[in-house]
Amino acid sequence: MSKPNVIVFFTDQQRWDTSGLYGNPMDLTPNFDRMAIEGTHCYNGFTCQPVCLPARACLQTGLYASQMNIFNNGGELPQDAVTLGHLYKQAGYTTAYIGKWHMCHEEPVPKEKRSGYDYWLASNILEFTSDAYEVYMYDDEGNKVFLPGYRVDALTDAAIRYITENKDKPFFLFLSFVEPHFQNARDDYPAPTGYEEKYQDPWTPPDLRALGGSSARHLPGYYGMVKRLDEALGRLQDALLSLNLKDQTILAYTADHSCHFKTRNSEYKRSCHDSSLHIPMAFTGPGFTGGGRIKEPVSLIDVPPTLLDACGIDIPASMEGRSIMSLVNKTNVDWQEDIYAEACDGRLRYRCVRTKRWKYIVKAEVDAPKTERPTEYIEWELYDLKADPWELNNLVGYKSHAKVSEIMRNRLYKRLQQVGEDFVTIVPAPEVPSGQKTLKESEWYE
Repeated sequence: MSKPNVIVFFTDQQRWDTSGLYGNPMDLTPNFDRMAIEGTHCYNGFTCQPVCLPARACLQTGLYASQMNIFNNGGELPQDAVTLGHLYKQAGYTTAYIGKWHMCHEEPVPKEKRSGYDYWLASNILEFTSDAYEVYMYDDEGNKVFLPGYRVDALTDAAIRYITENKDKPFFLFLSFVEPHFQNARDDYPAPTGYEEKYQDPWTPPDLRALGGSSARHLPGYYGMVKRLDEALGRLQDALLSLNLKDQTILAYTADHSCHFKTRNSEYKRSCHDSSLHIPMAFTGPGFTGGGRIKEPVSLIDVPPTLLDACGIDIPASMEGRSIMSLVNKTNVDWQEDIYAEACDGRLRYRCVRTKRWKYIVKAEVDAPKTERPTEYIEWELYDLKADPWELNNLVGYKSHAKVSEIMRNRLYKRLQQVGEDFVTIVPAPEVPSGQKTLKESEWYE
């Protein structure tokens, strides 16, 4: 078989539980759900940094954001960073980027900052150069281009045109939507005409029901955007089938981060709760068809080495993530028991580790929001995801959970060393009476 084509279908701020595979009854994602069932579904997929620019930099490079000195949207992808665009180009692929980039300070993005992508139809910050029905992006030469239609459809049309024109040679296409991200200028979620009206009585996830936030106002539009994204996924799949490319194209679907609808802070993300971290993630095509449901925790940082591995391209030693192909092929059960994530909110820095049962979060405050690393963190949150999957009961400091905190603290120290923060101290939280809460020793390590 010749080199498989690769398409990354990348959404922005999409919750994992918009999918029916997690119990959402709204029938928003039949195409994603079918793709995940027929291919490989990373049931526990998480971002490693719940902010647009850092997450995107992680996905392009396979490095954690702090390793690139990127802490928030004020940074920039280093020009010397080796990206998926570079690696696929070196492997003989034609490379293309369509949609939202958000890893640069300039608009349009200069050619020298396009990180190995040959074909270019993109905006650095797409939500600033476009609106739902007014879509402008920039072409290879930096010319401003108008694309007709609803924004999701306009990008999908462009992707199908590219695929059609390049079907006779291996291609790597990164298709980056802004949906279902809010439209910044109005702080709303502009669904296609008539779609918001369909979801005026939406199913609301338990964390949003308990904490409120902006979900009552925003979920109808948000769900409408997710529905149109899924329809676009179906159109893309139909195009691959029509062009006889379905069986030779790897299709990866994931998001940069999730959305907590202003329940954890004044924004929609920037926290270490699952409502910021947990994302949809699935693969199909050569190597992934019939892979089934993977229950092990998989990070966004594992996606780059996975795609390279699936195409037979050497994984750079610098990449921190691991290919999931051993899980797909069931050839290796030695997989990480936790995922590590970083988050920033202004001058606040968060670090966390999450196992199957426990979520442990620390916090620090720095003086310079764009660059400074903390030297000391304080224990901030501990959640029992078995008893409290929606993270509503913070157990940090509880005497009954002191051993769990110690174990998770040591897990986090190892992760901090991994990313170069081996000089930090974590200050334990003050002890809190536990009441009737108790744990068995066997539960400490879950």
